[in-house]
Order: sequence, then C-alpha cells, then structure tokens
Amino acid sequence: MDAKKLWDEFKNKFNIDNDNYSIWVFGDNPDLLLSLVKSGKKTATASLYKLYNSNKLPCEGEYNIILNSKGKAECITKTTKVYLTKFCDVTEAHAYKEGEGDKSLSYWKSVHERFFNECLASYNKKITSDDLIVCEEFELVYKID
Repeated sequence: MDAKKLWDEFKNKFNIDNDNYSIWVFGDNPDLLLSLVKSGKKTATASLYKLYNSNKLPCEGEYNIILNSKGKAECITKTTKVYLTKFCDVTEAHAYKEGEGDKSLSYWKSVHERFFNECLASYNKKITSDDLIVCEEFELVYKID
C-alpha cells in the first residue's frame, strides 16, 4: 500500500488531525524486521547518530510509516522514547526490545557493529565504543495484514 494511503486510512479511523510522521524502511533485512514489528516482538530500533547529518532525530509522539523492501507501507508505529547512548553503553533491555536473534546484548552488538561498519565504509571509518547511538522505542499502532 502507498504510504500516504495508509496514513489517510489511519488518520480517518482514529481521528488524527496532524501529519507529523516519517516514512522509512529498516536498513538491514527490512522484511524480517518489519515482520518482528508487526508481530509485536520488536518495539525498539537503533541508528548511528553521526549518520543523521542534517536530518532531524526521531521525536517522541511522532508516527512512523514503515515500508517493506519493495517500498510498500505495511504498518504505523508511534515513537514513545528517544535517547542517545554510547555504543558500549547500549543495555540488555534495549537489545531485548529490538527483538532480533536471541534478543541478547551480545547478538545485538555483533549485528549492529557489522551493519554500522557497512554504513561507515564509504567514509573509511569504523564504529567505536564511544560512537553515539540513537535508541528509539515505539509501539505498533496500525498494521495491514
């Protein structure tokens, strides 16, 4: 479904009177991560702060239209918490909320270190333990089956 169409459907159903939303796709294995969100197993995500450049950070209360790997909108989440922390300080609790693999911190660090290093490769940089991570928690508010 088109993102605008999904948003309009959601807005009409729940009497939302604003257009405060972002549209995005998960960066690594988008369809798997989307399925974890839709099943309720994934309620958090993380991104590398230095890659935001001039883009605005996510905000509490903001809606997110999540796309699949083909660019089709499948669900809407609402951001409930956003905070910055160093890569080395990401918690077990956050890793668990991301819902990936065995939900452990060691799994989270391994997968995210690889992914962040892939993102940084074009800058000839690597992730460090002191790099800031944008941790975002959300709730699933609408989905299509």
